Amino acid sequence: MSSRHKSVETKHYEERESLFRGLTRLGAVSRRGFLRVAGASAGVAAAKGLLAPHSFQLVEVAGAEESGAPGFNFAYISDTHLYTRDINDRFVRSALKAVADVNALDPQPDFVLFGGDLAQLGQKEELALGAQILKELRAPVKMMVGEHDWFLDMGEQWRALFGAPQYSFDHKGVHFVTLMSVEEKDFWTARGMTPMERMQTVAGLDNGVQSRFEVGAAGREWLKQDLAKIDTKTPVVVFSHSPLYKYYRNWNFWTEDADEVQAILARFDKVTVIHGHTHQLLLNRIGNINFYGLLSTAWPWPYAPEGLPKLTVQMNRADPFNAFEGCGDGQLDVLTSGMIDKVYNLWNRDPVTIRSTYLISNGARDRPPATTLSSY
Repeated sequence: MSSRHKSVETKHYEERESLFRGLTRLGAVSRRGFLRVAGASAGVAAAKGLLAPHSFQLVEVAGAEESGAPGFNFAYISDTHLYTRDINDRFVRSALKAVADVNALDPQPDFVLFGGDLAQLGQKEELALGAQILKELRAPVKMMVGEHDWFLDMGEQWRALFGAPQYSFDHKGVHFVTLMSVEEKDFWTARGMTPMERMQTVAGLDNGVQSRFEVGAAGREWLKQDLAKIDTKTPVVVFSHSPLYKYYRNWNFWTEDADEVQAILARFDKVTVIHGHTHQLLLNRIGNINFYGLLSTAWPWPYAPEGLPKLTVQMNRADPFNAFEGCGDGQLDVLTSGMIDKVYNLWNRDPVTIRSTYLISNGARDRPPATTLSSY
């Protein structure tokens, strides 16, 4: 074993020990459970069908020079849906795997986007557990809120841990906007709901009680003001938990005022929207906007029976007996052209690369390989 390999192993051991100590203070996971995830032999785990035999093997993007060489990249982790450990520690193990995947990238991404739904029921213990896990990422973290993080206390704990749910920043010539897209009209006061009843209703998704997600009038005005100072030729990337288009209303895979938000973005030459919530590989293009859905680390959602964007390359159906099936994390290469090449790192499948040219051409070029199994 080379001295370099020893030093890497030592560093990984120290990182695992640091993360373990933090999680045990929160009662997140036992040492045996932690080491089974973070320190087990990848070969043994793969043989048991627990995880891929490699961590985040990136698929080379051929022909990237046609759309502009990568200017920088960022990684993502999304939809961890953490319960407290006494209820469910499987999602904790998945979140740990995602952190390990991203920490193993060399070079490290410029930052990591967390795509929302850190918690399952918005409880302080769940959010604190998620914050502790994400703190171990080597790269800076950008946080986006999801409905599961918000509706127990209407964002009080989220703001205390992570700050405002809407903000923007500029990075290497790209303007990034993190948009609060899971506002709902008040359905709880007239019904006399407790905070937990409100939270459980929103978490249920497929019910006729709650309203649809929206950015809302105040959010749209904030977006207009934020973008007013940005030149139309500047690439814009929007992080939104709910997809900023209307996919399937019954499951709230839907943003009620999506058309109005798209109109605000219409004046820019290049816009990319990165959204969570749907737990699936999901692709769309509307006008000047490319849309990419994020994978979940908790579970995959099935594709909706209607409304699926035609550019979506559907994932293989998931194996219900494999906890990592249909889950994953990923990386996005921001090209010098302002467009994005997206890697979906499906944990139990080969990674899938979606080139910007596929969306820009409305599917005429660089279509990813079809799935080998019918989708779920």
